[in-house]
Amino acid sequence: MSAAPAAAPVVRRVAAQASFETRAILRNGEQLLVTIVLPVLVLFALVRTSFVDLGTNGFSRVDLVTPGVLALAVMSTAFTSQAIATAFDRRNGVLRLMATTPLGRSGLLAGKVLGVLTVEVVQVAVICGVAVALGWRPELGALPAVVGTVLLGTAAFTALALLLAGTLRAEGVLAVANLVLVLLTVGGGVLLPAQQLAGPLAHVAVLLPSGALGEAMRGALLHGAVPPFSVVVLLAWTAALGAGAARLFRWH
Repeated sequence: MSAAPAAAPVVRRVAAQASFETRAILRNGEQLLVTIVLPVLVLFALVRTSFVDLGTNGFSRVDLVTPGVLALAVMSTAFTSQAIATAFDRRNGVLRLMATTPLGRSGLLAGKVLGVLTVEVVQVAVICGVAVALGWRPELGALPAVVGTVLLGTAAFTALALLLAGTLRAEGVLAVANLVLVLLTVGGGVLLPAQQLAGPLAHVAVLLPSGALGEAMRGALLHGAVPPFSVVVLLAWTAALGAGAARLFRWH
């Protein structure tokens, strides 16, 4: 009697799951619209039109807008896409099934995070390509700060995505995730500096993960350094949301 085949190594299992997660996002028309098309349209609209009066503080419109659009792209993938996909996987029993395979719960979560990061690489490449075509000329020395900012933002918003996906019904997650994305985009300090927001929003936005991510990205690309306060805010949100997800997430 032949022995049962051994499970693939952990790294290979996680890589396979990450590849599946990446393809699932990029092949889904609705997800592609949110993750790629929407940020590009926002970039083009804010750079090439003047219906939004931007206080550029001496920077060109494309220099000011591009960091915020990159931050929006991170939010759309790490939060909205991941929350919706995970919620429907949970409703359909996929999470419970995958958790019983050799991949396990930790492998499944690792695959999801790696899938998000892979999609973000595609997003950054597309958005930066469009921005360069519009006249953007970034400093290559800012790359390490940008990478660190993307990783921090991904951690915070993936934790938020898992908290929602693991506690609410799938239909509720679909509505809430899209609504939160719109609210944070409009008033969360992600696209434009928080000080350009009206009234109390200017003070509240810098305490939100969206505002901290936007300020961090602008600091990296406009000034070559990430504001320490933004790092602290993102770390605090990641810790709080991660703890909430670990405690409240339901696999079925």
